[in-house]
Amino acid sequence: MAEAAPTASQSNPAKPQASPGGAVRPDFATLGGICVALLGIVGGLILEKGSLQDITQLTAALVVLGGTLGAVLVTTPLSVMIGAFGALRHVFFDRSSQVTQAIDMILQFAGKARRNGIVSLETEAQHISDPFLRKALALAVDGTDLHELRKMMELEMEIDEERREAEARVWEAAGGYAPTIGIIGAVMGLIQVMKHLEDIKEVGHGIAVAFVATIYGVASANIFLLPAGNKLRARARELRLLKELMLEGIIGIVEGLNPTLIRLKLEAYNRQKPQARIKAKAAKTPQAGKAPVAAGMRQQPVPGD
Repeated sequence: MAEAAPTASQSNPAKPQASPGGAVRPDFATLGGICVALLGIVGGLILEKGSLQDITQLTAALVVLGGTLGAVLVTTPLSVMIGAFGALRHVFFDRSSQVTQAIDMILQFAGKARRNGIVSLETEAQHISDPFLRKALALAVDGTDLHELRKMMELEMEIDEERREAEARVWEAAGGYAPTIGIIGAVMGLIQVMKHLEDIKEVGHGIAVAFVATIYGVASANIFLLPAGNKLRARARELRLLKELMLEGIIGIVEGLNPTLIRLKLEAYNRQKPQARIKAKAAKTPQAGKAPVAAGMRQQPVPGD
């Protein structure tokens, strides 16, 4: 079978390879979920002839947020706390699927390795922006034993997963403390009410205000804090699968597998709907009479496809 001629991206190894990352976009599930929850609560309040002023209490918010933050700081090392705040971007923002792009990149490497040998990927390994894939390919090019390569990369995956798990636990801990801090705020409000028992009308108003802290504590825990921890865990699982895909692809290259077999093996990680995959593949297929456009993430023809 005739081998396809290398494209511009293959003939110019000094050109940096793009990382297998999709476009960053707002996570509409997170934003929509928070909006629906707040609309449901506020809407129920209004239907019961209430008003926003009934649950708008700066003092209650200060007690709940400040108390929860303090409790979490006592529980969590500062470095992990800072990382947890940084990880919030993964709650509000999402990346488009990276699996298809990672598969295409690995198949490029597999095709070149079968034509010129795995040592020919040394330059490509230096210019991959994804640190995990760069390290795995560099180890493969250096001739690292497959058992040791897998062991080293799996250890790196486990350490990264543990770090992300610790960040998720920060928000879960905050979700556990917030309702209790809300109760503390309510009790503090009731203490102030008891000082004015001579005015029964003022007592009723004070009790109503006191319980706003409980609302803040329970609502913040169940609308944002606990869900944020679960969302970070979901993101960690997605990243773990992507790294497993990369590792299996690099091992397939080292083993000298046919690119078609590598594709079939890696497609098991692709959760994208079949129709979406067909459209994505069609978008990459050049029109008749036109040469393929060189792109770091675009799939190149490889022997055996």
